[in-house]
Amino acid sequence: MSSPNINYRSLAEENANPFREAQIRDEPPQQQQQQQRQATITKADDAKSFTAAAHLDANDHDNTVGDVDGEEEEDLHEHEDTPRNIMIHIVPETGKESHRWNHIEDLDSFFSRMYTYQQKHGFRVIALDELFQVLEFSFVVWLFTFTTHCINYDELFGNLPNRTKTTLDEVIIPTGVCITKFGFFTYLIIFIAAIYLGIRVLKMIYHITQYADIKRFYNTALGIEDSDLDNITWHEVQQRTRRVQAEQHMCIDKELLTELDIYHRVLRFKNYLVALMNKQLLPVRFHLPLIGEVVSLSRGMLLNIDFILFRGPGSPFQNNWQLRDEFAVRSNQTELAQRLSKLIFWVALVNLLLSPVIFLWQLIYFSFSYANILRKEPSALGLRTWSNYGRLYLRHFNELDHELDARLNRAYEYADRYLSSFSSPLAAVIARNLLFISGGVLLLILALGIYDEYVFQVEHVLTIIAVLTIIGVVCRTFIPDENMIWCPEQLMTAILAHVHYLPTEWKQQAHTAHVRNEFSNFFQFKAGYLLSEIFSPFVTPFVLIFVFRPKAMEIVKFFRSFTVSVRGVGNVCSFAQMDVRKHGNPDWQLNNSDLPDVANEPAQHLPPHHYAQQQQQQQSMIGGKTEMSLVRFTLNNPEWQMPKEASQFIKGIREHAIDELVKAKTASQPAARENPLTHSLISFGTIGEEYCSIANSVLAADLSPEQLQISQSITASRAGAGVGVGGAHAMGAGYVAGSDFGMLQMLQQNLGEPMSSTSMRPGLMSSSVGPAVAMDSMRRLRLSKAEGRIEGPTDTLLYSLYGGDPLLSKNRIGVTVADMCLSALYLHEVSQQKRLARQSRIDEADEQPGPSNRPSRPPGPSGLGLGSGSGSGSRHTVITSKAAESTPLLGNIRS
Repeated sequence: MSSPNINYRSLAEENANPFREAQIRDEPPQQQQQQQRQATITKADDAKSFTAAAHLDANDHDNTVGDVDGEEEEDLHEHEDTPRNIMIHIVPETGKESHRWNHIEDLDSFFSRMYTYQQKHGFRVIALDELFQVLEFSFVVWLFTFTTHCINYDELFGNLPNRTKTTLDEVIIPTGVCITKFGFFTYLIIFIAAIYLGIRVLKMIYHITQYADIKRFYNTALGIEDSDLDNITWHEVQQRTRRVQAEQHMCIDKELLTELDIYHRVLRFKNYLVALMNKQLLPVRFHLPLIGEVVSLSRGMLLNIDFILFRGPGSPFQNNWQLRDEFAVRSNQTELAQRLSKLIFWVALVNLLLSPVIFLWQLIYFSFSYANILRKEPSALGLRTWSNYGRLYLRHFNELDHELDARLNRAYEYADRYLSSFSSPLAAVIARNLLFISGGVLLLILALGIYDEYVFQVEHVLTIIAVLTIIGVVCRTFIPDENMIWCPEQLMTAILAHVHYLPTEWKQQAHTAHVRNEFSNFFQFKAGYLLSEIFSPFVTPFVLIFVFRPKAMEIVKFFRSFTVSVRGVGNVCSFAQMDVRKHGNPDWQLNNSDLPDVANEPAQHLPPHHYAQQQQQQQSMIGGKTEMSLVRFTLNNPEWQMPKEASQFIKGIREHAIDELVKAKTASQPAARENPLTHSLISFGTIGEEYCSIANSVLAADLSPEQLQISQSITASRAGAGVGVGGAHAMGAGYVAGSDFGMLQMLQQNLGEPMSSTSMRPGLMSSSVGPAVAMDSMRRLRLSKAEGRIEGPTDTLLYSLYGGDPLLSKNRIGVTVADMCLSALYLHEVSQQKRLARQSRIDEADEQPGPSNRPSRPPGPSGLGLGSGSGSGSRHTVITSKAAESTPLLGNIRS
C-alpha cells in the first residue's frame, strides 16, 4: 500500500490480554517461543523498501535482527536502560511502483474490503456505486425541494379558467422565483442535507482511496486483474492471500494464516450476532398495542445493534479486534451493564428524535426503488423474501454473505411452495368475491375508455384503476391453486436440507398452522418486508428501550463468558471456533467420535455435576449450530487443518453412517433396515430428481471391503470383542445373497421409482439417471459466487458411502451442495433419535418406585442460554454463566 498502517502493539501487550487463550493450537512450542522472541526483518534485493516491526527481548542480546548495521547492534548492547520491547520502523521510500503489504494494523477492515472487492466485481463497479449513492441522495433532496416550491399546481391540474393547453414552462416556476418561496423549514432541511452530503462525499473519497489500495493488492500481490474477478472463486483469493502472508507477513503476530483466521476477521461481529440470536438475546420478538406479538428485525434495528455493541463510542469493543479489558473482571459486570443500558437509552433517544426524518427518507427511497417494478409487475408485492430475522437465525458460524445467499436461494422455491400450499377457506371466499367485484368495475372503466378516450381524463379515474389493480393482486394471493399437491412434510424436508436449521419440534408438524405461521417469520411477503422497513424508525426506539435495554446484564455476561483471544486474530466469539467438545450439544454427538456421550447414559448413572455440564452444553448452542457450522466449513475449506476434536467428530459422522449403511444392507428383517441413515437418504431422495438419483445409487451400490471393515471395527469396539475378517466377508456375502431384494423393495416404496437390479448398479447406470448427469442439472452460480473451491472436497460423506466414482466427481461443486444437504438431514435424524431415546429412559426412571436419582433441573425455560428471563439474578442465568466461566477454552478469567 502507499500508506500502510503499522501495528505498534507489542507482544507484551498481547500477552497481557486477559482473553488470550492459554494454549495455542496447531503450532509446536519451539515455533511459538521463536515467534515471541523475534520477528525477522528482511530487505529485498531489488531495493524495494518496505515497513517492518520487530520485537526484541532485552535479556537475549545474542540474537541479531535481519541486516541491521553493526553500529546499531553495538548501540543496543551498550545502553543498559534499553526497554524490553523495541520496535524498529523502517520508513518506506516514496516513488516506488511496487507496494509492500507488511504488518497491516487493521486486518479486519482490509480483509472485509478484499471480500467486498471480489464480490462487487472490481474497482470500477465499486467506485461508480459509491458515486451513484451520493448522487441518489442529492437527487432526492433536489426532487423534494423542486416538487414543494417549483411547480405551479394550479396550472398542472387545470384549476385556472380559460386554459386550453398547458405548456411545461407554465407549470415549472423559474428558479429565481422558486428560491424566494423558500421558508425557514426548507433552508433547515437543505442545511442538514448539505452537511450530510459533505460527509457522504468525504466518505466516498475515503472508500475509493481504500479500494484503490485493494485494487493494487489484487493486481500486484495476488496477480488477479479486475477482468478475471468473475472467473475466480473467493476460495482461490483466500489461498493466494495465505501465500502472500507467508511471504510478506501482513499479520505481524502469526507466521501463517489459516482459512479460519481470515473468516474470523471478516465475520468477527457477524459471528457474535449469530450467537446472540441463538441465545435469544436480540430484540426479535415483542408486543405491539392492538397487534400482539410481532417478530421483526429491520435493517435499522441491525444497524443500531451493530453501533451499540461493536462500533460506537462506549461499546464493548474498543476497536475492531479487541474487547475492553473491563469485561474480564467479574466484579465489573454490574457497572458495565449500567453503562450499556445508558448507551442503549441514548441511542434510542436519538432514534426517536430523528424518526420523522428517517421515516421520510425510507418512504422516498423505497418508493423510488420499487416504483418501476410495481408499474410493470404489481404482483411483485405478493412475492416472498427471506427476512433479516430468518437470515440471521439460519446463518452458520463463519459463513460469508455469498455462501448464505446461495444456500437460501436453493431453498427459495421449496419455501415458496410450502407457504403457498396453505390457504384459509374463509379468506379464499372473501378474496374471490372481492376479485369478482373489482374485476367487474375495472372492466367497465376500461370498456368505456376504449369507446371514448375522454373517460380517462375524468378526475381520479387512473387512481381508481390503480386501486382496483392492487386489490386484484392482493386477492389472488389468498386464492389457492387448484392443481397444487398437498405435501407439506416433503417440502419442509427439502427446506431443512438446504437451510440446515429448523426447530426440532417442527418435525412431523409441518402441516399445522403453528409451524406455518412461525416459518412465515423467516420467509415473509415482500410487501410486509417493505412496510416493516418503512415504519421501523417509529418502532426501533421503543424496542431498544423496552426490549433490548433490559437484557444489558445478560449481554455483558455473554461477552465476558464467550469471548476468547486467538493469536494473530484478536478477540472472537468462542462459538465461532466451532469447538464441538467445548460448545457442542450432546444430542448431536456420535458414540464413535471420541466425544462425551452423556445423552446415552441412564439418567440414574449421571452424577449431579455431570448433569449440570450436560445442561450447560445443551444450552450453549441449540439446534446443532456448532456441529453443522463445522461440517459446512470443512466442506467449503477442505485444506483447513482442523483441531483433533473436530477431525474426530467429522470422521465419526462418516464412520457412523457407513456402519448404519452396512447394517441396513446386511439385515434380513425389514425393520432392521430402518435407521437414521436410511431415513436421511429417503428424505434426501424426495428433494428432487437429481437428489433421488444419488440416493438410489448409494442405497443400491455394493458394499466395499473398506466399508465392511469400518463397520466391523465399530461393532467390535461397542461389543468389546472382534468379529474377524471371515465375519466381515460373511456379512458381505449375506448382503449380496439375501438383502438385495429387500433394499430394492424399500427404494420402490419410499422413493417411488421402480428400478431393476441391473439398472441400479453403479457400474451399469446407462439406463438410469446417473449422479453426474443429475448434478449437472442443478442450478449453477458464477464462479465469484460459488461456495468453496472449484475442485470440491476430496473427503465427504457421499464419497464415504458411495465411493469416489468418476461419474459422481464430474461436478464437484454440486457434490459439495448435495453432501451438505445429506449431512444436515442425517445429523437431524441422529439428534432426533438420541433425544427420543433419552426421553424414554427418563420416563422409565420416573415410573420406577422410590425417590428419583436424577438431579433436579434448574428452573427457567430451556434453550435460552444466558437467559431471556427478566431478572438478571435468576438461578437459571447464574448456573449458565458459572458453567461458561469454568470452561478451559476461555483461559484464566480474573474475578
